[in-house]
Amino acid sequence: MAPDPRAPRDTRRRILEAAFQEFYLRGFQAGSLDSILSAAGVTKGALYHHFRDKAALGYAVLEEVVREPILDAYLAPLAAARGDEDPLAALQGALRRRPDDFVETGIGLGCPLNNLTQEMAPLDDGFRIRVAATLETWTDGFADAIRRSQEGGFVRADVEPRRIAGFVVAAIEGAFGAAKAADSVDVLRANLEVLADFMDTLRP
Repeated sequence: MAPDPRAPRDTRRRILEAAFQEFYLRGFQAGSLDSILSAAGVTKGALYHHFRDKAALGYAVLEEVVREPILDAYLAPLAAARGDEDPLAALQGALRRRPDDFVETGIGLGCPLNNLTQEMAPLDDGFRIRVAATLETWTDGFADAIRRSQEGGFVRADVEPRRIAGFVVAAIEGAFGAAKAADSVDVLRANLEVLADFMDTLRP
């Protein structure tokens, strides 16, 4: 029987998902490779076949597991706002809905991107560069939405889209930090609600 070409991909994905859970729970530095191997059900040789070291595994977790769900949560609703729709309203809606994603799981572990930013960006350029790239893409998406709202007459002409977008991204990550410290989805909801309300000040 020919080898299943999906097997290496499946193994790699299992390792990434197990590593994400371990790093999210314990942090990257304290995360145990042995625990990851056990959870993924793979050997150490299989892990090192796909990732040359723990840092490479961490980079892959950030790029392939952490990045896309975060960007999708905020940017997908904006991309869907077309025609006469107001992208700023879509952004406000995304902020107001985001806490719902944590009602069942809780917020005690915080935002995985923010966790890696705080723990690893000061220590490792590989993490810092990848975190910065994710934040840049996130900011670009918000800036584009604000710009489109501006063009549609939903936002004042004097507003600088990129400056506002950078502030909003920073405020979201700060809201997650406060919610993690309080272990409270209600804290996250309150702060993101205020942030959504703030965006009404951008309107004509």
